[in-house]
Amino acid sequence: MRSILAENIRAFRKSRAISQEELADICDLHRTYIGSIEREERNVTLSTLEVLAEALGVSVMELLTSRADCDK
Repeated sequence: MRSILAENIRAFRKSRAISQEELADICDLHRTYIGSIEREERNVTLSTLEVLAEALGVSVMELLTSRADCDK
């Protein structure tokens, strides 16, 4: 699950041309925290998932669903 989340956050962030630092600022989180999520080092709380999803303009479900599953 962490790998799917990391991949999706990175993909959605890059598709919007947002740096880790910019995403962290939008979410009121530390830049290193965003990096650690993308490196699969963190277990993210539900409230943080909601904040990340809102900042990226996607649903929590989209953050947690494998992109390979969406392409089918």
